[in-house]
This record gives sequence, C-alpha cells and structure tokens, in this order.
Amino acid sequence: MSMQAILLPLFVEVALTLGLLVWLGVLRGIDLRTEVVRPSEIALRQPNWPTHTLKVAYCFNNQFELPVLFYVLTILEIVTRQADIVFVVLAWVFVLSRLAHAYEHTHRNIVSRRGAIYGVGLLALLAMWIGFAFRILTAGA
Repeated sequence: MSMQAILLPLFVEVALTLGLLVWLGVLRGIDLRTEVVRPSEIALRQPNWPTHTLKVAYCFNNQFELPVLFYVLTILEIVTRQADIVFVVLAWVFVLSRLAHAYEHTHRNIVSRRGAIYGVGLLALLAMWIGFAFRILTAGA
C-alpha cells in the first residue's frame, strides 16, 4: 500500500478534530462576547455553555477516545509494514463513521442513532486491531 493511501484516513480524522476545535473556539468566543455566558460561570469547567456549544465541545472531546487507538494502530501498521488494502478499507469505514458520528452529535443528537454509528466505527477498529494482532503474532510461524 502507498503511504498516501494509508495516511489519508488519518489526515481526515485529524482534520475533523481540528475543525471541531476551530468551530468550538468560534462558538465559545461568540457566547462570551454576547454575554450568553460569563467567564465566572465556566472558569472551573462548569457545563454552563449553551446547548449547541456543549454538543460541539463534547464531540471534540470524543475525538480523544476511540480515535487515539486508530492513531496508534496506523503508526504500528506503518512501522511494521503490515498495512494492506483491508486495513485501508477498514480505516475509511472508521473515519467515515467518525464523521457521521460528529455530524449526528452536533446536530440532531439522537442518542440511539449516534450509538449505532459509534458501534460501526468500534467494530471497524476492533477488526483492524484483531487483524493486526493476528498478522504480527503469526508472522514467521
């Protein structure tokens, strides 16, 4: 597999995370400038932001849960030269599920739909890890 094919899903996931951070910064700036929330109300991380700002904040924070395992696995796949077409396809399934999850989380936020989307990404990530572990543990056997 080419390095570009392996890294492109990772770059999209990073772009999602950074995009959410910028969006969150804009929303929080607006909330503070319009005095919808005062600094003293949020100084100790109290969840006193408006609902939409909280949705984006929680979605941003969520990018440091499952995606961390995706980042680690991508690096391991590259270092061990194990990345193949199955990994790349599953990586895209994972990243597309993260994009769909972020959209659902920041818009309608129907928990059952968000959970189902999360589950798709989790299964893809689990399959990637199992495949990687199998290839590494059986190499040279």
